[in-house]
Amino acid sequence: MLTLLILLVIVAAVAFWGVGIYNGLVTARNAFKNAFAQIDVQLQRRFDLIPNLVEVAKQYMSHERETLEAVIAARSAAQSGLSAAKAKPGDPEAMATLAVAQGQLNAGLGRLLAVAEAYPDLKANQNMMQLTEELTSTENKVAFARQAFNDAVMAYNNKREVFPNSIFAGMFNFAPATLLEIPADKQVEVRAAPKVQF
Repeated sequence: MLTLLILLVIVAAVAFWGVGIYNGLVTARNAFKNAFAQIDVQLQRRFDLIPNLVEVAKQYMSHERETLEAVIAARSAAQSGLSAAKAKPGDPEAMATLAVAQGQLNAGLGRLLAVAEAYPDLKANQNMMQLTEELTSTENKVAFARQAFNDAVMAYNNKREVFPNSIFAGMFNFAPATLLEIPADKQVEVRAAPKVQF
C-alpha cells in the first residue's frame, strides 16, 4: 500500500511538473503575441498619419507626383504585410513579408522627407511640421514596440528550446517564433562608424 501511495505521489508530481512546463510555454507564446499587438497599434497610427502627410505635401510638391504615389503604394503594401503578420505573429514568412513592406515604406517616407527639404514653404508649414513630429514620435514608439516584441520572442524561443521544455514544445507543436527586423537605410547609416582622416 505504501508503495502504491509513493507511486501516486511521484506520478502526481511529474504531472504537475509537465503542466507547469506547458503553461510556461503558453504564457511565453501569449506574451510575444501581445507584444506584436503593440506593434500593430503603433503601425496603424503611422498608417493613419501618412495620408495627411502626403496631402499637405501635395499642395507644395505638385511635380513630385511620383514620390507621393510611391509613398501611398508603399503604405498599402505595408498594411497588407501587417494584416498577414497579425494573423500569424512570429511566423517566419509573415515576419519577412512585414519586414520587407515596412522597409519599403521607410524608404518611401525617407525620399518624401528628403524631397520636402527642397521646399522651404513646405518645411515651414505648421501642419507639415506637426505631422513630421508625430511621425517621428510614432517611429520611436514602433521601435520600442518592436524591441519589446523581439525580447518576448527571444524569451519564448529560449523557453521552448531548453531541456526538458523542448520535449513538451515538440509534443504540443510550439513552433519557433521569428524576430521582426525592419531594414532601414537610416539605421545602417547610424550604425556605421565615422571615418576620421588627418
